[in-house]
Formats: sequence, C-alpha cells, structure tokens
Amino acid sequence: MLNTPTSLSNAELISLWLHGKSPNTIDGYRRYAERFFRHVSDKPLRDVTLMDFQLWEMSLNSSDNSKRVAIGAIKSLFSFAKELGVISSNLGILVKPPSAKNTLAERILSEEQVQQLMNAASIARDRAIIRLLYFAGLRVSELCALSWRDLKPRGDGGQITVFGKAGKTRVVLIGKGIWQEIQQLKGTSLADDPVFISSKGGHLCRSMVFHIVKKAAKNAGIEENVSPHWLRHSHASHSLDRGAPIHLLQKTLGHSSVAITERYLHARPTDSSGLYLVDDD
Repeated sequence: MLNTPTSLSNAELISLWLHGKSPNTIDGYRRYAERFFRHVSDKPLRDVTLMDFQLWEMSLNSSDNSKRVAIGAIKSLFSFAKELGVISSNLGILVKPPSAKNTLAERILSEEQVQQLMNAASIARDRAIIRLLYFAGLRVSELCALSWRDLKPRGDGGQITVFGKAGKTRVVLIGKGIWQEIQQLKGTSLADDPVFISSKGGHLCRSMVFHIVKKAAKNAGIEENVSPHWLRHSHASHSLDRGAPIHLLQKTLGHSSVAITERYLHARPTDSSGLYLVDDD
C-alpha cells in the first residue's frame, strides 16, 4: 500500500525531495536535513513549528555563508513538502537567511595568474585538466564525468557535450590548442572510457581535481585558496572583458538565467563614477 503524503516518514520525505539532484547536492542537503530533524527531536515535518525552525537557525555555529546554505536547504525542503501536500503551510518563507558579502571578485584570477597556474602543472594530464576547466568553463563534476564519446572534432578544435546541473545538457566549443592537448591523452581509450582516469581506472574524483589545482597554485606561488571553480569564474570574467556577449556566456556556462551570469559584470566593472573625479595626488 502506497503512503499518502501526510503519512510519509521524514526519511521518505528526504529521499523524495533529493531525487534527481546531483550527487554533491544530495550529500550536502541530506546532512542538513538529518541535522535539522535531530534538532527538532525527529518530529514529522507537519508538526514542526516556526519556533522550532528559528531555534535550529540560532543553533547553527558556522559562518554566515554556511548558515545561508543550510537555511536554504531546509527552506527548499519545506517548499517541496508544501507542493507535495505533506504540510499545509510553508513556514520556510518566514525564515530569512543572513545576508553575506559578495566575494566573487576575490575568486577571480588574473589572466597572468591563470597562465602561471597552467605552467605550474607537473604532468600533461594535470595541465590539460586546468586548461579545460578554464577554457570550457566547466564545473568540476562536469569535467570528472567526461567520456571520450562526449568529445567530437569541430574544425581545427572540438566540441564537448556536457551533462550539467539539473540534468541539462549543453555543447561547449574549444579551440585548437586545448583540443590537441586533450587528444594526446587518449591513447587506446574506447568511447565509453573516461577522459581523465583515476588510479583505479575509473573517472577521476572531484577531490583529486581539487588537489591538482591546489598543488599547481602552490607551485605557481599563488597564495589564495584557489579551487577549480575559480577557473570557471575566471573564464566568465575574462570572456566578458574580451567582448563575449553575455547571453553566449550564459549558454557556455549552463546558467539557468542571464541574471546569474550578470554577477560577473558587477564583480569586475569596466567603469566607475570615481574615475571621473579629479585626483590631484
């Protein structure tokens, strides 16, 4: 006999809520949800009060950014439960996450730093990974999931079919240099083999890509806590600086809305009213 929405257990509700999300989102959101339910003594969600939600929020002992992610996850759970009919009203809309300073500009490397990062990679595979993260603007999970069948020649360069967030597929073009560099890694690999192979022969894991980028940053003398996503940010900013249309960048990065892409215009503006003032110094 199938459960009705109101008879679902918390665990069943969490599983339904997370269905179809990316593995990384599932891992993170599941942890937030389980901690939330432990805090409210495993009450069914329909019995959770606004005070329960607010007390859980007050119990979060982390940075504002981490709090925003945690609160956003539970607000998403409440929204899903309301749509499913588990709860009659969505208390989550009454809880506002803390505002946070926009630090995007701090996570954009200069073109010179990107080149230093590429040059500091110790082996050909690692250099290709760093170059592809930058030139294709890929997310780490997208890069790790690539198989050779996803790569096709296109003119002097190539095209990559990327399976991105929310199950959306997009095609990204890359130039001659990075295309030839990746092809040199193929050897006798078959169509379904991973482009970037782990030591066990499967797809390279996210943590290893983080390690590769951080090691290259250290070798290049870049002191910031560089992560692979910084290369995606840098791709966006540098493309706009060089005149790429914002709607093209949106499609390349796989953003759901051009408003998301516009963050890069605000992070690195090309003009400011202060530059029009006289500075006698």
